[in-house]
Amino acid sequence: MPAAPPTWDPQIYLRHAGHRTRPFHDLLNRIPELPHAGGSPRIADLGCGPGNVTTLLLDRWPTAHVTGYDSSPDMLAAASPLAGPTPAGGRLDFARADIATWTPDGAHDLITSSAALQWVRGHADRFKDWMSALRPGGVFAFQVPGNFVSPSHALLGELCDSPRWRDRVGELGRRYVYILEPGEYLDRLADLGCEVDVWETTYVQLLGGEDPVLDWVRGTALRPVLTALRDDPVATEEFLAEYRERLREAYPPGPHGTAFPFRRIFAVARRPDA
Repeated sequence: MPAAPPTWDPQIYLRHAGHRTRPFHDLLNRIPELPHAGGSPRIADLGCGPGNVTTLLLDRWPTAHVTGYDSSPDMLAAASPLAGPTPAGGRLDFARADIATWTPDGAHDLITSSAALQWVRGHADRFKDWMSALRPGGVFAFQVPGNFVSPSHALLGELCDSPRWRDRVGELGRRYVYILEPGEYLDRLADLGCEVDVWETTYVQLLGGEDPVLDWVRGTALRPVLTALRDDPVATEEFLAEYRERLREAYPPGPHGTAFPFRRIFAVARRPDA
């Protein structure tokens, strides 16, 4: 039986909102001007989460109609208070959708995604459909985490595959590793005739508090495991205790906090004007 989709906790996710938002700012800065059809660009944000990043699109294009899509009811509930018209005549709304099957409802000027496509097996196979839905000069832009071989994630995978946990959560530590390498993204998008800009950055994030790396992954990579163990609080605490000790050894605190290197992969693809 396939594992249940992970449940999400917007409050835990937003505890590190500053670090999580920074890559989207960097992505946004590299997106060129949009076609602005009718003066109101149509924009989709795939995997919008609690909507805090989606609102940044309206800072850049205040007259746009922006829709954030997510499959998590909890994330959409957190995002819903942000919905509505904007003072400049734009609009922000949210809708439930699975990225793996989402199809644009008409021509778009921009399709973007921030730290969501890594959860979608075969997401690069959707690029052709999404690029086809863009107006000439339209843009597809995304960023995904690229740190799945880092200690935080490697240790999670090893623990899930250990004899103690293998039968319960064996594949959940690595089930979301569906990213490509930067050169592969470049080739896939260039094959579609796009003008492509692909790059990667490693942020050395300084985290504070007790067990900050564990707190970070509670909002993302740990969600499938926590979902699988949610009806067994004793097992949950035992798993977290083992994982906590491994993380403490891999990421010892320094005099200014705990350094947590985090690699991100970015891509901006523009559909030609003609």
